[in-house]
Amino acid sequence: NKTTAHFLYEVGTLRKIARAHRQTLLEDDVSDSIASHSYRVALIGWMLAKMEKVDPYKVTVMGLLHDLAEARSGDHNWVHKKYVKIFEDEIMEDQLKSLPDGGELYVLATEYGKRESRESKIAKDADLIDQILLLNEYVHQGNKEAAKWLLTKKDGQGLYTNSARNLAKEICKQQPGEWWEDIWTDKNRW
Repeated sequence: NKTTAHFLYEVGTLRKIARAHRQTLLEDDVSDSIASHSYRVALIGWMLAKMEKVDPYKVTVMGLLHDLAEARSGDHNWVHKKYVKIFEDEIMEDQLKSLPDGGELYVLATEYGKRESRESKIAKDADLIDQILLLNEYVHQGNKEAAKWLLTKKDGQGLYTNSARNLAKEICKQQPGEWWEDIWTDKNRW
């Protein structure tokens, strides 16, 4: 239907919206978009939901939706947010209420924003864990601004769940390329 097609085109624009922390982190990472961030947040959310024994579907969808309003408002870092008023509730209503899904996405997006349910808190943890991963990747590349930011996050401050705090600590112990060290080979398989 027309509304669904419009929505999906709008979702696609998130690939083109650079994350605003590039300004304050002094990092010109063109691969870091709202879409790439939301993708990893959704997968982190799935993992955290399983660890915390809550509904992984809800957490994953919240992760996919958590920055959807930025398709219309743009992304804003903490400096911007001090001076700019974003009408996120209005945006989410306009984006989601008319979809033919019976309002399910709107309900989940609203639940995430209230941050009252365990699932919404875990989805927020996933959002912050993605930022910790990104900061650690930048630190590994020598970014001193990212190193300062990461110092405030490496012990899991501001995270709701023990699972997220433990994951944050593990992330900060690792080098970003460790995941492939045991699978690297110079032999091609035939």
